[in-house]
Amino acid sequence: MEINVSLGNIVQQDVSAVIVNLFEDVKISGGAIGELDKLMDGAISDLISDGEVTGKKGEITLIHTLGKIPTKRVIVLGLGKVENFDTNVIRWASGVVARHIRRIGVRVVATIVYGSGVGGLNPRAAASAMAEGILLGLYRFDKYKSDKGKKTLERLTVMDTDSAKVADIEAGVLEGIVIAEAVNRCRNMANEPANLMTPTNIAEEALDIANNGAMEIQVLERVDMERLKMGAFLGVSQGSAEPPKMIVLRYLGNPSDQQNICALIGKGITFDSGGISIKPSTGMGKMKGDMAGGAAVLCAMQAVAAIKPRINILAIVPATENMPGGKAQRPGDIVTTMSGKTIEVDNTDAEGRLVIADAITYAQSEGATRIIDVATLTGAITTALGNVCTGVFGNDQELVAQVVGAGDSEGEPFWQFPMFEDYKKQYRSDVADLKNTGGRSAGSIIGAQIIGEFVNGASWAHLDIAGTSHSDAVSGHVIKGATGTPVRTLVRLFRNLAVT
Repeated sequence: MEINVSLGNIVQQDVSAVIVNLFEDVKISGGAIGELDKLMDGAISDLISDGEVTGKKGEITLIHTLGKIPTKRVIVLGLGKVENFDTNVIRWASGVVARHIRRIGVRVVATIVYGSGVGGLNPRAAASAMAEGILLGLYRFDKYKSDKGKKTLERLTVMDTDSAKVADIEAGVLEGIVIAEAVNRCRNMANEPANLMTPTNIAEEALDIANNGAMEIQVLERVDMERLKMGAFLGVSQGSAEPPKMIVLRYLGNPSDQQNICALIGKGITFDSGGISIKPSTGMGKMKGDMAGGAAVLCAMQAVAAIKPRINILAIVPATENMPGGKAQRPGDIVTTMSGKTIEVDNTDAEGRLVIADAITYAQSEGATRIIDVATLTGAITTALGNVCTGVFGNDQELVAQVVGAGDSEGEPFWQFPMFEDYKKQYRSDVADLKNTGGRSAGSIIGAQIIGEFVNGASWAHLDIAGTSHSDAVSGHVIKGATGTPVRTLVRLFRNLAVT
């Protein structure tokens, strides 16, 4: 879909529909909605008086203009109360109205920027959130359906009468498109079936992202992992016929300080059967999405390469399947990690912490001073938080707070969990340095603590996205299936951490 920006008056546009917005309990006084109301003989005011139009968040009212103005339809979008208004509301409401427009078959639309007037938001930030919400809300994964949805929104023009704002609005729209495209690519990757999104396929996606973003890429093969003694990662992969890949992207945004490297690690288990400790068959198909962390890392890098913040990032995706083949590792096996520490494999379904352990050691061998890992690590996080927010853990309160702040600004909330030393008793091993599980209690904390055992002096934050990487419902800009969380948070974080 095409989104463009134009200087002009929305009431004069000869398009299929125009969109204006209304806040709850705010009277029409001027602006585009006030002008449209006058030209349509008070049609909007009458509906407000009758209680049909209230301005509540997400409310959509379609008014046919009957030839009184060039456009055939006026859509009034409710934005809720002014005091609750922010870019997250814009993003959410934009997704709602975009799907409504598509549903009624409208193809060409003009709109104003939501909330840059009464809402008081910066036009650029508002325009960026609007473009994001529209493209995220219109997302569909229907490439394997023979009867694809025919209705589509072809073109949306964002308009303003103030020439001083147009440049900011255009910059915001372009930025929103970049981020939405990255999120939707992440959704596509995580929605793909496991037979078509193998570790090799992920490496091909990474190569495309690296080439388009002028980033250096390296893909470590099994022989490289054996040379580096990545016993934990290789142990997970040995039950699969698919070759494992350790994908490494390098973004050098601050060449003058190449020692300041932030590592971003994403779990890339393209299918998680549980291995010998096999999962129940019910719902196992969703385990194609166990590489959502890896997809988020790669797609965040796609956006970073376009936005170009002044920061150095080392992105690593350990990609493999976890399968119960004849060569699969067994409960009771002991693996030696790249760090030299040994792990007793208590449960082969606790594989994410094993592949991330070796990825973290590799990142530190490459000079990373800050590490963020993203993983669909534990079912326990969904029990604790549902699909409302992502669990965050770490050893550096400042870095954790920066992650939480970035998530809040992007509408992807996080909740911090404790990392008390006493939890470590749960995964002590009688025969190795540690076990890869610690029983049922505090499962998400134990998973994070085990990963933390391999962080050697770096600042570190762990994001458990098992509850937020997938949605079973449509809400605003969120669609059923893969959500693309936390691509937007990661991009915002790196922009915040960048040297100005």
